[in-house]
Amino acid sequence: MYAPQILIEAALNGLMTGAVYALIALGLTLVYGVLHIINFAHGALLTVAMFAVWGAFALFHLDPYLAMIGIVPLMFGLGYGLQRFVIGPASHGSDNNVLLVTLGLSIVLENALLAAFRSDTRALDSDAALQVVELGPLLLSTPRLIGFAASLAVTGLLWLVLNRTDTGRAIRAVSREKLGARLVGIEVDHVYAVTFGIGCACLAVAACLLMPTYYVNPRSGAAFVLVAFTIVVLGGMGSIAGALVGGLIIGVVESFSGLLLGDSLGQIGIFLIFILVLLVRPTGLFGARA
Repeated sequence: MYAPQILIEAALNGLMTGAVYALIALGLTLVYGVLHIINFAHGALLTVAMFAVWGAFALFHLDPYLAMIGIVPLMFGLGYGLQRFVIGPASHGSDNNVLLVTLGLSIVLENALLAAFRSDTRALDSDAALQVVELGPLLLSTPRLIGFAASLAVTGLLWLVLNRTDTGRAIRAVSREKLGARLVGIEVDHVYAVTFGIGCACLAVAACLLMPTYYVNPRSGAAFVLVAFTIVVLGGMGSIAGALVGGLIIGVVESFSGLLLGDSLGQIGIFLIFILVLLVRPTGLFGARA
């Protein structure tokens, strides 16, 4: 049996890690909810953002949290441009073509990163990863606490944007009825590009929160997106609330699996949850039946 302190720390660490996972899943579920496709380039774009954070630190000694100010708009612009000028035109309006284009884009980005940075693993040479906060007998990682708070804040901000702004209303209109939205004057292609850009901006925030404690190589994003896809399925495809709740659940499951089975087997619990959800509730916790 483990001491209660260890179990509480495992649960809290799982919640903090899961919040950042949820942030990665937010971009994936938002793109699915509006464009109705799975973005296979999501992992490669996360890797691009992580390398951007590493580059800002290595070249300019810029703190990852401060780097967020510049990297978030850059990733939004990259996502907007890719959807508006590459993915959209190349897909010719076909959802099947979109899947193939995003898959091809993923391969191009990963190989470009491999050519530029080789397969070496890089991490920030910073003491931030070692900083802890004492809460009575509990020791909690400062970067994870910051990541937890920032992820909740970004999720809340995204909810406000979608529900309280004209852009958000346009996004929700296009997600529900593309043809009807076009008939009332909404520029659908622009909304698609904005949505894709917001998804990339979420990845930029996640990269800034991850880099103080994680490493990056040209394949780093793929592992996170496997977890993010599980979160999207668990929470319900296209659900913002589902992504957050699913991320927190998956984080706790991973934490306890790692505690009981060891770090190398910690993700077994995640994929067991994935299989159970597909068997018991394929629509996810917050998903609606078609």
